[in-house]
Amino acid sequence: MGHIRMMAAAQPFISGAISKTVNQPADASVEEFETAYMEAWKAGLKAIALYREGCKRTQPVTTSKTDPGAQRAAAQPAGPPSIIRRKLPDERRSVTHKFSVAGHEGYIHVGLYENGQPGEIFVRMAKEGSTISGLMDSFATAISLALQYGVPLKLFVDKFSRTRFEPSGFTGNPALPRASSIMDYLFRWLGSKFVRDESASESPMESRPASEAPAPAEPAGTPTVGNEAAPDPAESHNGHNGNNGNGHGQNGSEMYGFLVRSDAPTCPECGSITVPNGNCHKCINCGTTTGCS
Repeated sequence: MGHIRMMAAAQPFISGAISKTVNQPADASVEEFETAYMEAWKAGLKAIALYREGCKRTQPVTTSKTDPGAQRAAAQPAGPPSIIRRKLPDERRSVTHKFSVAGHEGYIHVGLYENGQPGEIFVRMAKEGSTISGLMDSFATAISLALQYGVPLKLFVDKFSRTRFEPSGFTGNPALPRASSIMDYLFRWLGSKFVRDESASESPMESRPASEAPAPAEPAGTPTVGNEAAPDPAESHNGHNGNNGNGHGQNGSEMYGFLVRSDAPTCPECGSITVPNGNCHKCINCGTTTGCS
C-alpha cells in the first residue's frame, strides 16, 4: 500500500501513467493482489504493475532484511591473525659467548626475554666497517626481528646447522669441537643453549635404545689409523675385535665415533661419510682420501 499511496499522490500532477512496480512478497495471496488492484483504482491511478518476489528466474533487484554480502563475507574463512612484534624491554638480561672457528674469533651476544628465551642476537667479527662485520650484523638483525615476531628458534637451528663454507675447522669448544662454518657453529651453539628439543639435530646413532647405545666417540683431533680395513659392523657392535676393544684399530668405538661426526664431508667416490685423517679425510668404506695418503 505504500507504493500505491505514493503513486496516488503524484498522479494528479502528470498526464500519463506512472512506471512504478508494486513489489509483493513471495507468499502474497490472490486476495492481496485483488486488494491492490482495487485500491489503485480507487486512488485514481491510470496503471499499476504488480510483481511477486521470486516469480521470475532472474530479477534486477533483490532486497532483504539481512545483507547477503555480509553473510557471504561471514561464511568465508577469516584471514590470518595480525602478527605483533614483541620487543624486548629496555633493560634485559643477556648472554655473551666468545668463539673461534679455524682461528677466526668473534662474539655472540644474545638478549633474553623474561622467560629466558632469546629475543635478539648480535654477532661481532673482524673490525667495524669491514665486509664480514656488516654481513654478520645485518644477518643477526634479520634473525632478531624474526624471533621478535614469533618465529621459533628451532627452525633457524634446523635450517642453518651443518651449512658448509670457509672458514671451517676446529673451534676450541669441547661441546662443539668442529664446525663446518661460522653459521654452523652459531646455530648449533644457540640450539644447545636455548632449544630444549634436540631430536631434530640428533644423529641416528644417538637415538638408539640404551641397550644398543654405542661407546663414546674419541675426542676430536685423535689420529686415526690411515690404512686399516673397515671394521665389520656386527663384530664392532658386539664389542669383539682383534684388539680386544682397546680403543685402537677396528673397534666399535672408532666406527661409531665417525658416524656421529655428521659435519665430515662425504666421499667423492661412494658417498659415505668420511673420517678425519690428519689434515684431510678418509673414507673407510672404499679407502678414498681427500688429499692425504
